[in-house]
Amino acid sequence: MPWQLHHVQLAIPPGEEGHCDEFYVTLLGFEEQVKSPQQAARGGRWYQRDEAALHLGVEEDFRPAKKAHPALAIENFDEIVARLTGAGVDVRFDDTIPGRRHCYVDDPVGNRLELIDAASSR
Repeated sequence: MPWQLHHVQLAIPPGEEGHCDEFYVTLLGFEEQVKSPQQAARGGRWYQRDEAALHLGVEEDFRPAKKAHPALAIENFDEIVARLTGAGVDVRFDDTIPGRRHCYVDDPVGNRLELIDAASSR
């Protein structure tokens, strides 16, 4: 079996799971995954959408990832961008890679994500 990325973990501050659910589940369409009782006791969230898995881990001394980021190739790029914009999320488009439609957004706690139009990433 070839290597593959299993998941990406981002940090969140304690108690921000609900705000993150609104962003990752409601706006981006991820589903929350069930964690074992031992893992659930640590806080955070696990999300899955298609082959993309994101884990959010609680850090007491939280600092958002402003430069490092997961990049998600997504279908329905325009629909997702419109949903984010309609919810007041700052969507920052980038045209520095010829032929690739992509933008950057921040989750509710300030972590940066890159969204790539899957149709332009092939």
